[in-house]
Amino acid sequence: MTAAVPPLPRPRRARGGTLSTARRREGVIAIGMAGPAVLLLLVFFVIPVGLAFALAFTSARLISPTPARFVGLRNFAMLAEDPVFLRSVLNTFAFAAVVVPVQAGLALGLALLVNGRFRGTNFFRTVYFIPVVTSMVVVSIVWTFLYRKDGLLNRIIDAVTFGHVQGPDWLNDPSTSLAAIVFMSVWQGAGFHMIIWLAGLQTIPAELHEAASIDGVSRWTRFRFVTWPGLRATRTFVLITITISAFSLFTQVNVMTQGGPLDSTTTLVYQAVRSGYQQQQTAYASAISLVFFVLVLIVSLVQRHLTREKD
Repeated sequence: MTAAVPPLPRPRRARGGTLSTARRREGVIAIGMAGPAVLLLLVFFVIPVGLAFALAFTSARLISPTPARFVGLRNFAMLAEDPVFLRSVLNTFAFAAVVVPVQAGLALGLALLVNGRFRGTNFFRTVYFIPVVTSMVVVSIVWTFLYRKDGLLNRIIDAVTFGHVQGPDWLNDPSTSLAAIVFMSVWQGAGFHMIIWLAGLQTIPAELHEAASIDGVSRWTRFRFVTWPGLRATRTFVLITITISAFSLFTQVNVMTQGGPLDSTTTLVYQAVRSGYQQQQTAYASAISLVFFVLVLIVSLVQRHLTREKD
């Protein structure tokens, strides 16, 4: 009687080949998932920025039988001598200088108010956030009616002062038009940054506030030494986003004043759009856009440097 012969072991596949196949499959999946985002970035950001940079040094027009030619820095020299461009730079910086601190401070105050636990907190959070979800075009149209000579705002002023003070025509007066847009923009955007501040407040450990309360620390001292340092990363994000939004002012101006009166509300973005589409000066608008990009980049870097974490 012969002994049973054990079966021969099956040949094993190389582990290196299996891992290589798995990694190759993961790479294909990663490329497939990142592909749409990369394509959108290329089409709507990289290519437009590259074209704007290239066209800024040419004589290109939106519709013209004459082919574009290289003109060097001529468009930038024209910007330096253009009074409308200089006024638009001044208006943009003035708008940002007021909106950034006022809107950030107002949003922080609202966040501190709704951060507590009391009845109706969710209601007030919703009320403060409603202007954010409303279209800026709709908000601008509504506030245009409020700012009219016979609008609701002047009627309130007339009623409060018993007819002794007459409100101006806010949007048609060069001395009040930009201030009117500033006030409306702060009102509309404060709710969004309130949510960001609120998220930052809720990341601060409650034990710190409890310890300060037990020690009898006042609310101002608690805010100064507990709350404010804990919002370091949040305030950096808030300041940068408000600054970029303020420098990008366009919709309010386009709907409410069209840059007037007497260019008192013209901004860099509005002038770039007007020059590129209404006046068909594509190269000139590209030069304005390039200057705008550099200004926003410099301001953002300065803000980031000033608000960085220091050892």
